[in-house]
Amino acid sequence: MRRKITIVGAGNVGGTLAQRLAERNFADLVLIDVVEGLPQGKALDLLEAGPVVGYDCKIVGSNHYEDSAKSDIVVITSGVARKPGMTRDDLLYTNMEIIKTVTQNIVKHSPDCIIIMVSNPLDAMAQLAHHVSRFPKNRVLGMAGVLDSARFRTFLGMELNVSVTDTHGFVLGGHGDTMVPLPRYSTVAGVPITELLPKESIERLVARTQDGGAEIVKYLKTGSAFYAPSASVAQMVDAIFYDQKKILPCSAYLEGEYGINGFFVGVPVKLGKNGVEEVIEIKLTPDEKTALHNSSKAVKELVDLMLTKMK
Repeated sequence: MRRKITIVGAGNVGGTLAQRLAERNFADLVLIDVVEGLPQGKALDLLEAGPVVGYDCKIVGSNHYEDSAKSDIVVITSGVARKPGMTRDDLLYTNMEIIKTVTQNIVKHSPDCIIIMVSNPLDAMAQLAHHVSRFPKNRVLGMAGVLDSARFRTFLGMELNVSVTDTHGFVLGGHGDTMVPLPRYSTVAGVPITELLPKESIERLVARTQDGGAEIVKYLKTGSAFYAPSASVAQMVDAIFYDQKKILPCSAYLEGEYGINGFFVGVPVKLGKNGVEEVIEIKLTPDEKTALHNSSKAVKELVDLMLTKMK
């Protein structure tokens, strides 16, 4: 039996992710959306690209979760996108109702799947999916750190005029303004960027990384990023499907690691066929640890607001 991936939300992120995964040709795909015709149209368009590109997977667009039954992985991209001037946190109350309903339907039809959360505010929505699904913590995770690290790497490559394939960026914390890029662990061809760039330049690149999503929202005016987010999810799916044991920064549920307990926060994890197979703890300086804890407090505030609203 072929494996199956469901993408909930057929907007820009969901549609682009479907294309990336179709071109990998390792699973059948289901696109789910509440808008009639949208997932069906995108699925048919993707199917018609198959003979040209060379993939031969089944792609279904639907408004009904029954078609997603027995999925191995479900990626949630649904919800309202950011508009200029909005923070990810502004989306909390609107998207929490959507994600609650989506998660309930996922559990009903794919009780053994791994959930990858993409909707914002990401860490809080991952927490909500974990709370509603009652899945074990290894089977619920959020896409954030891969994207934030990719942005940091991009800016490093631009600043130093080197290939981004030679850069390595490390970003921890919540997916928001309090995220914590770690220059000490960020390198170019193995050389720490602290040896290649002055402090002022690093601080500027860190700030741009923290503002990376808003910068794109400002340009687009009527939407948010989707090429880089979809690529980031696809890398996570690769790690799970191919059991790569790849170390990637993801939003994961912590139970004491890094001194954080009971919340989803971005940390390096080992991703394999079981989802989050291990949280990797690295040594942090007192300042880095304080920044990470401040980021986790920002996530906790959102979760507390959400849980209060749900009562």
